[in-house]
Amino acid sequence: MALIGIVFFALMLLGAPIAFAIGISGFTFFLTSDIMPVSIGVQKIATVSQSFPLLAVPFFVLAGHLMNESGITDRLFTFSKVAVGWMAGGLAQVSIILSTLMGGVSGSAVADAAMEARVLGPQMISNGYSKGYSSAVIAISSLITSTIPPSIGLILYGYVGQVSIGRLFMAGIIPGILMMTFLMVAAWLVARRRNYVMKDMRKPTARELGSAAWGAKWALLFPVLLIGSIRGGLFTPSEVGAFAVVYAILIGVFAHRVMSFEAIKRAFGHAISDIGLIMLIILMSGMVGFAIIFLQVPQSVAGFMLESLANPVLIVAVILIGLFIAGLFFESTILVLLLTPILVPVVVKAGVDPVHFGILMMTIVTFGSMTPPVGVAMFTVCSLLDTKVEEYVKESLPFIAAVFALICLLLFVPGIVLFLPNLMYGG
Repeated sequence: MALIGIVFFALMLLGAPIAFAIGISGFTFFLTSDIMPVSIGVQKIATVSQSFPLLAVPFFVLAGHLMNESGITDRLFTFSKVAVGWMAGGLAQVSIILSTLMGGVSGSAVADAAMEARVLGPQMISNGYSKGYSSAVIAISSLITSTIPPSIGLILYGYVGQVSIGRLFMAGIIPGILMMTFLMVAAWLVARRRNYVMKDMRKPTARELGSAAWGAKWALLFPVLLIGSIRGGLFTPSEVGAFAVVYAILIGVFAHRVMSFEAIKRAFGHAISDIGLIMLIILMSGMVGFAIIFLQVPQSVAGFMLESLANPVLIVAVILIGLFIAGLFFESTILVLLLTPILVPVVVKAGVDPVHFGILMMTIVTFGSMTPPVGVAMFTVCSLLDTKVEEYVKESLPFIAAVFALICLLLFVPGIVLFLPNLMYGG
């Protein structure tokens, strides 16, 4: 296992593409093994591709791009602006609300951050918000997509860790709403002190709010249909991804009447690129996953941690600290694929619900996308808004504190995470 790690880190330092770094390091195990033929490594790549639950990933990626082309994003933006634009830091609040609503559509933190940086960023800066504050709000609020269904990360965690994706989807709703609340409070406190108030904005009447909600009804209805269809047994998580694709096209063509053939073609083009990248990483991780199980790494880690630590909460806390550090340097997809097979058996043996741990894990590893030194969402937003990283880091501190406060709350009060899945599926 040490050789796999050395080869992986060496390739990463040399700048090799992530998929190849994972694949070559995994293949190293079979090349150096006396009892495992090389042909098994090739078979493991093929085996990973033969997974029905994994179909959910390309379907939801495609659905997210189609949703962006269907006019749904514009209607969600209008609804969010009417609902919270009048508050102190109104545009920041719009960004956070929009991330919550878009989390139920796109499932991708980086895609959400990039979209909002283009749509909201220039407006925030022109209204007197600092570049650092604007960038921090947009980037960190995209973290909400890590738990709000249909989170791509939760699908991968459920697939690799053999955890119910339906329960994970249900478990992510309350933490996602709480994260929205914590970030809105942090944004409001800073905005009130700096007098970030939008001009000519007032609290909406019930009629105005209802009208904006009606305009976004098809977007707001989608997460409800998604959860309801899975819980009702109408679709599996993989099948509901296909439903999401059809839904996005029907809404864009017939309800909003904005989706043309060119728009569909453009969405497919972006989706194919994203799916190719994600699936190549997943396929290459098949060899590493097999090596981890064959070498009994989960049992060794579990034995070490359970001998050193007795309290389950303390075990999870130590794991989360390690995941946070790893998340500073590696993309969340890689960490989920490589570490889930190791960590899920550890937390289960410690008496922790894998659904509870999954929400915590996805939140903490996705958070790395919003922090230096290699945060993808951070660099995406900062480059689009021409923000210095130092300014971003300084302005992001209140939001980072809010995220850590929420993670501590979810860690020590697991009932918050498990309430909905236990209610819908049983304890």
